[in-house]
Amino acid sequence: MNILVTGAAGFIGSAFVRKALSKKDKVVVLDKLTYAGHIENLEEVIDDKQCFFVKGCITDQALTEKLLKEHQIDYLVNFAAESHVDNSIQSPGEFIKTNIFGTFSLLEAARGYWGSLAGSKKEQFRFLHVSTDEVYGSLGDTGKFNEELPYRPNSPYSASKAGSDHLVRAWHHTYKLPTVTTNCSNNYGPRQYPEKLIPTMITNALNGKHLPVYGNGKNVRDWIHVEDHAHGVYLALTKGTPGETYCFGGNSERSNIDVVKSICSILDEVRPRSDKQSYNQQIKFVEDRAGHDWRYAIDDTKAQNEIGFTRTFGQFEQGLRATVEWYLSHGTWIEKVTAKNKK
Repeated sequence: MNILVTGAAGFIGSAFVRKALSKKDKVVVLDKLTYAGHIENLEEVIDDKQCFFVKGCITDQALTEKLLKEHQIDYLVNFAAESHVDNSIQSPGEFIKTNIFGTFSLLEAARGYWGSLAGSKKEQFRFLHVSTDEVYGSLGDTGKFNEELPYRPNSPYSASKAGSDHLVRAWHHTYKLPTVTTNCSNNYGPRQYPEKLIPTMITNALNGKHLPVYGNGKNVRDWIHVEDHAHGVYLALTKGTPGETYCFGGNSERSNIDVVKSICSILDEVRPRSDKQSYNQQIKFVEDRAGHDWRYAIDDTKAQNEIGFTRTFGQFEQGLRATVEWYLSHGTWIEKVTAKNKK
């Protein structure tokens, strides 16, 4: 298949690119290379004769239209998004522009292209939109998110993603564009930009900085390894039913403070501090995030039953250890991506 992947130089998008290339698909990467998108995430595959990189923004509808036609695209997968909640609270405008208007531009480009196709080429075309579990709001101490729940976004980020999800749904029901939407829980793994919880704690710990934990640290997240998420998206793309939504989780609920302590424990073992004290000593509780959702958890039974979703990383601690070890052995990657954003 010929796949156009937006936001593919990001953390999750690049994992999907590697998945698609392993299936011998041709992949066209479209990425703006913002602070969270790095060509370094694709450095081992960018020279693959099946992988083509184009720098550009998803709000540029003409560019998307050109790429769809030029490469005879079968699948369009949209990972491109502003995704950091703290940034959305400080500067919501960019989230509205990229996540809502950007998705609109992609949908319109795809609609025009799909309408020009015929026969099996038209039947197999898919527009897959990658979203988040945060559109469902916040859970109490029990229950899990599923595909049938109403949307209740609580942050500018989740509201912008909810808006884009609604556009995708509307373009399917109004124009019959064959769309599929996926919603996932918190991702972790290699190549995540050092602004999210896990890479922040790893890099801060190694640099002797405080490990900032919001509130009392008891907010709960369900963690899915990025490779499991990429596998799920590929299944939804190739086996999913147009108009449907599929949720992916890690079945690994952990409180934020427990995640941080687990990271400290691993580092204590594999990279001890020179003073022999635990990295736990660097934990510092800070003022809670505005509108901080209490708990997220995903029920991905539908994805398991309908498209055969399974997880390689059954144990969060197994994947976390591998992630910590990756960051320890890839200091050059961290230096490159952080240095670029300081310029």
